[in-house]
Amino acid sequence: MKIATWNVNSLSVRLPQVLDWLAAQAASGTGAMDVLALQELKMSDDKFPHAAFAEAGYQAQWFGQKTYNGVALISRSEGAAVVKNIPGFTDEMSRVIAATYPDGMGGTVRVIGAYFPNGQAPDSDKFVYKMRWLSALREWVHSEMAAHPQLVLTGDFNITFDDLDVWDPVGLKGTIHCTDEERAHLRGLIELGLTDSFRLFEQPEKSYSWWDYRDFGFRRNRGLRIDHVLVTSALKIRATACGVDKVPRKNERPSDHAPVVLTLS
Repeated sequence: MKIATWNVNSLSVRLPQVLDWLAAQAASGTGAMDVLALQELKMSDDKFPHAAFAEAGYQAQWFGQKTYNGVALISRSEGAAVVKNIPGFTDEMSRVIAATYPDGMGGTVRVIGAYFPNGQAPDSDKFVYKMRWLSALREWVHSEMAAHPQLVLTGDFNITFDDLDVWDPVGLKGTIHCTDEERAHLRGLIELGLTDSFRLFEQPEKSYSWWDYRDFGFRRNRGLRIDHVLVTSALKIRATACGVDKVPRKNERPSDHAPVVLTLS
């Protein structure tokens, strides 16, 4: 089973890239993608290209928002028990979508795809919102884990774990994505019993998932690892690989993020 996350930074612009990438995954030796969590659709629900995904052989669940945000789950099997946004947390932003999928072994996997708030700057109202949102997410994920032993929390977290996830840890210390407050919330998710699947495996040095469009950020590998795939212990023992696919970042007019792919036995 393969599960991936990708902030596409406008699905209307990058739909052909997403479809090409899914086709490439299907043609690869590791097999087709089972669930792909997308973020930053930047389109309203009525504009979502469900027909294009269906033609390619995929189901879709989506939660759009005009111009900003928006999340979706693209899958080979139809998702069940779909939830949009964090229950009990009032939010005008389309940031979370969850569904349950067959795991190929007679069980199910709960997949939560999320676009975490950016937070803008540590002294901003948007940062305060991010802290509130993260607290609400943790409480809800805790309850979801109790109901679903096999669970994946994935998406654009807009938070780095530590200095290994930052191209310039000294210069960026204390800035957005790298603050102690954000990282404390990320550790809080880990303390629930989740594991960063990326770090289960040996990775190349300076492995990132996002690079700024400016100043040749990708070419100079000045990036951040802010896209994560966290798994419960029941899936940790099934994980066989996890890595960043940098190939789509080399496309013409690419997203500033690259997909992160988890493979389960």
